[in-house]
Amino acid sequence: MWRSFFGWQVFVFDREESALKRVGTILLLLSMATTLMARAESASDAGQNSTDSDNPVARVRNNHSWNYGPFMGWGTGVGERSSYKFLFGGVQFGKPMFRVVHAGFLSGQFEAAGNIMPLWQAYTPAPHSVTFKTASGGSVVVPYGGGTFRGVSLTPVILRWNFLTNSRRWQPWFQGAGGLIYTTHKFPPDQLVPKGTPGGTSVWNFSPQGGGGIHYFIRPRRSIDVGVNAVHISSASLGDRNPGVNASVQIQAGYTFWK
Repeated sequence: MWRSFFGWQVFVFDREESALKRVGTILLLLSMATTLMARAESASDAGQNSTDSDNPVARVRNNHSWNYGPFMGWGTGVGERSSYKFLFGGVQFGKPMFRVVHAGFLSGQFEAAGNIMPLWQAYTPAPHSVTFKTASGGSVVVPYGGGTFRGVSLTPVILRWNFLTNSRRWQPWFQGAGGLIYTTHKFPPDQLVPKGTPGGTSVWNFSPQGGGGIHYFIRPRRSIDVGVNAVHISSASLGDRNPGVNASVQIQAGYTFWK
């Protein structure tokens, strides 16, 4: 079936549905856990009568502070792409845009962000052959590409929701995003054409994604950040074929400076 995410049409095979549901469940549990942790600490902090002026989380929220910082990450494919691994690193920028919206346990503040990854690598199985059965009962051996793929990634649209908390340390968040990946060779590896290079796919791929995480403030205007994203990689049929990476789980950690 076809699904739309930030205006892109993404084809998700039915056999990957269970994997995507598991990833979604993990992200939901992560978001709930981090929110509960923050609220538990909020209750503790409330007894100390702390003010916003000495609360790092409240200060950056009230000031709509710009934030930026480096991050590194690792990921793995899910389902049929479980043999795929990812390594990436870059810099992210963000800024809370509006006042806090009060909506019960969903209360929070909207933040717009983006990132750029000069380092983006995918590790796939080595070149190999796949045997297919023909309609006449015979078989045909088709060579496939593989190996390490290198490129860069840009995620210009990150829509993040920072949950409201009175905690001095924890800031949980949930987000949706859309990015673009360029690789020096067509990705993912596909059937080889006569010259021996992967054919049918594209050097350009889109990366719609969603996930959650936390900022942990180690001191005012400085935080350590951990996040988990479910990422889909698709060329949107820019090539002759679009096998894509229907689902992957990617974990990243970073250090953020707040202005």
